Amino acid sequence: MSETRTLEFDAPWLEIAATPSDWDEAGPKTLLKMLNHMHLIRAFEEEILTLDREGLAHGPMHVSVGQEGAVVAAMSLLSTGDAINGPHRGHHLFLSKSLNFVDDDGYDPRIEPAPAAVNDLLYRTMAEILGLSPGFCKGRGGSMHLRWVDAGVIGTNAIVGGGVPLANGAAWSKQRQNKGEVVFTFFGDGACHIGNVLESLNLAALYNLPICFFIENNQYAVSTTLAEEARETRMSSRGPGFGIPSFRVDGMNAMSVRAATKAVLKLLRNGKGPAVLEAETYRYYHHGGGLPGSAFGYRNKQEEAAARERDPLQQMEREMMSRGWLDEEGLDLLREGAETAAQGASRQLTETAGGKRAIVSSLWPDVSFRDQGLRGELAEFNAIDFVEQETYPGKIEDVKLIDSIASVMVRRMETDERYFVMGEDIHKLRGGTNGATKGIPDRWPDRCIPTPIAEHGFVGLCGGVAMDGHYRPVVELMYPDFSLVAADQLFNQIAKARHMFGGDINVPLVLRTKIALGSGYGSQHSMDPAGMFSMWPGWRIVAASTPFDYVGLMNSALLCEDPVMMIEHVDLYQTMGPGSKDDFDYYIPLGKAKVVRRGGAFTVLTYLAMVPKAIEVANEMGIDAEIIDLRSLDRAGLDWETIGSSVRKTHNVVMLEQGPLTTSYGAMVTDELQRRFFDYLDQPVKRIHGGEASPSVSKVLERAAFVGKEEIRSGFAKMIADMGRSFVAVSR
Repeated sequence: MSETRTLEFDAPWLEIAATPSDWDEAGPKTLLKMLNHMHLIRAFEEEILTLDREGLAHGPMHVSVGQEGAVVAAMSLLSTGDAINGPHRGHHLFLSKSLNFVDDDGYDPRIEPAPAAVNDLLYRTMAEILGLSPGFCKGRGGSMHLRWVDAGVIGTNAIVGGGVPLANGAAWSKQRQNKGEVVFTFFGDGACHIGNVLESLNLAALYNLPICFFIENNQYAVSTTLAEEARETRMSSRGPGFGIPSFRVDGMNAMSVRAATKAVLKLLRNGKGPAVLEAETYRYYHHGGGLPGSAFGYRNKQEEAAARERDPLQQMEREMMSRGWLDEEGLDLLREGAETAAQGASRQLTETAGGKRAIVSSLWPDVSFRDQGLRGELAEFNAIDFVEQETYPGKIEDVKLIDSIASVMVRRMETDERYFVMGEDIHKLRGGTNGATKGIPDRWPDRCIPTPIAEHGFVGLCGGVAMDGHYRPVVELMYPDFSLVAADQLFNQIAKARHMFGGDINVPLVLRTKIALGSGYGSQHSMDPAGMFSMWPGWRIVAASTPFDYVGLMNSALLCEDPVMMIEHVDLYQTMGPGSKDDFDYYIPLGKAKVVRRGGAFTVLTYLAMVPKAIEVANEMGIDAEIIDLRSLDRAGLDWETIGSSVRKTHNVVMLEQGPLTTSYGAMVTDELQRRFFDYLDQPVKRIHGGEASPSVSKVLERAAFVGKEEIRSGFAKMIADMGRSFVAVSR
């Protein structure tokens, strides 16, 4: 008969409850400040619900009435330098951290009204929630995207669990700065089942990050109960499985949360993070709006009444009064002051029209603000002298592209300690799977960071580092198909961050990835990502076809304050081309295409591995084609001046790309080109592209799926025929 033995977690999993000594230690001044902040938050949210009922709030209102005690208790122990982020239900998080920033010492609400700084905070927060220009994000963020970096709030997030990987990035940055600062990321029980949260727990443990995963377990994901979500309903149980010390606490008892937060901070500030803290709370209202959950039938009035009997505000009031630290008169003044402050904010934002309240019309954002801040203005390049191969003063030699890729990154690591690289297998195999990180792991092992297979987690971590602003990540996706695994972080978070948070947040991140068409890796490893990434205006996209261009464009990508995807191609890695063997400090501008072959018959627009093939075919056929290497592929980076000059000369255009029709980049370019230059075109833009399906592993089927010299030759011949011209070889 087999033997068994009980296994135990290496990390502790504890439940914490406050004792009278915790109240004594906090003292009357701290407790009065905490209670006042709870009432300010509750009065604010009740006023928001009033505006919602009057039809003045646009979009969902996820209020946290009932959950204020837990977050106020946790925030009471954080410093301004500590950072937080949170979920869609984030008014209370934002206000609590911000109140501690503007009301650091704590005014006495029994003898004085809310100070101007508190009133301004409530005004600007309410303005943001209502979508108005005085808001912290100028009205773009609304209820679910609240950010105020000065106060340490790095952003709430409408995607459930979406902010957790970003918080890991902020914690990674805090760890490197070594100031003893920490990060708290708040999320609900519903997020505990999401992959990016679990990936983030593992990464935080792996890298010993100073982060607390604070679970506000309000027991419902909209209307779905915990028992319908998981067999193990104690959400903090997730922590020990990743080796993370974890704590569970009654979230309706603020002092128990404060006691647990102390235990967490002791770990984090001593370099023994991360930690998980689960606070069991209860939201009084439905998922959104001001009706109780019982109105929708998924819980009953008895349950709701029992929860209100444990109200965190009333618990603190009773304890303070029993100790003689508060009386009824003082409590009435505190409550009245909170309501006055909240109502004062709404009065500033509304006016009476036709007997009804309306938003002050002058506070709406101007519609001209719609697209502002989608991307940076590239002011970081104002002092840069750009070069091209033809004007480069140094020595040009034939070099291998993969060597230039590695060398330019080594050079930037030498000159700027803010850069680091992160990805799968980048620290071994003599420079990763292709040699792109050669020379980095040995010299900077702490800046060449290998990851588990967790694209969602490590891409989001790098996004959080970039948004924090102290370091500049270069993250490698081994294949671009894996971007679909990390899609939320790449597109909902990194791409949208600047615009969503008001248009003035930098996201200096470089994403490297490679196209592997023709290498036999099949449908899920052969994607050209240009078409997909070009749909997201936050991304800049760069593709270099020569070693010289790669160095100059990579330097610009690394300097850029926007996220940049650098696409490479396996067919070019081992090829020789013009470049420099010892100078890796020059720059080529983003948004500048290059005419790589002059001609007058027709214009060919292409990029990456198709550039040398297009030149080769045109030379072999003797066709007078003008070939343009687009180089910058994002919508804002397309060089319409260079393209337009060629179109006005040739009046005929071929859009050439290697990959399938269904993930096509050329579709966007063709559409835009025909709109811009319709009057100059003698015929519709011709397109050369692969098949409809993704490539297969079979060598024969794979070759049939993408464009090679044969397809280019056929496409060029058809263009000449459709122009009504016979084949005439042109000597060059």
